[in-house]
Amino acid sequence: MLSFDFSPWSRRAAGELGLWIAIGLVMAVLGLFGAAARSPFERTAYWVGCIVGGGVIGIGIDEAIRRLTDSFWIRVMAVSVLMTPPVTVLVWLMYHGRVGARLTWENLLTPWFEVFVVCFAAMLFHQLVWTRRDIPSPATDVDPLNAFRQRLSARRRQARLIAVEAEDHYLRVHTDNGDELITARFGDALNELANAAGFRTHRSWWVAADAIDSVRWLRGRGEARLKGGLVAPISRSQARQIKAAGWF
Repeated sequence: MLSFDFSPWSRRAAGELGLWIAIGLVMAVLGLFGAAARSPFERTAYWVGCIVGGGVIGIGIDEAIRRLTDSFWIRVMAVSVLMTPPVTVLVWLMYHGRVGARLTWENLLTPWFEVFVVCFAAMLFHQLVWTRRDIPSPATDVDPLNAFRQRLSARRRQARLIAVEAEDHYLRVHTDNGDELITARFGDALNELANAAGFRTHRSWWVAADAIDSVRWLRGRGEARLKGGLVAPISRSQARQIKAAGWF
């Protein structure tokens, strides 16, 4: 019997596509903005095409906005405003382009407010659906990094954690969205990271297990090459656990 192991990315992409198609079908049934005059097939093709295409544009913009702020309403409003111009062009192509009409400023400016309203409603629903899905269940899906993440700025709170490096009375936190210096003791950080998948490699370093690309040991000392080109030292006293994990 065949079985398929879909990656989280594939499941998310399928969920996104299903969500946008569902919204497009609802809009087609409602027949808003003059679409009711078309045949059911034309109405469905028009709305599903506009919503799926607009959704791809919105997701791309949202990924950039998400790196700047975690605020729910700021993200919804900013994405809706920024996606309105390209989605307006898409709507024109779906509505007029098929009959060879000329693209002018007038027929782009006329529907912009209607397009913005639909973009805002769609992105609001999108954010509500995925924000709800991303809330961890207290019993089964607790993020082991959550306590430590609260020390970071909003910009890097959801970034992928690569390593934590002690610098005097500070910690330099390395993520896939850059590094950040925070005020904290290394011992407190290790306590908060105790249940996370990672290793203390040195008296002043902790690295995430999934951030390690390679490990090598030379003349009594080692080093771990991490994602993004970062190199973390491995002391003799901390090498045993990394060796036990099969890295060398």
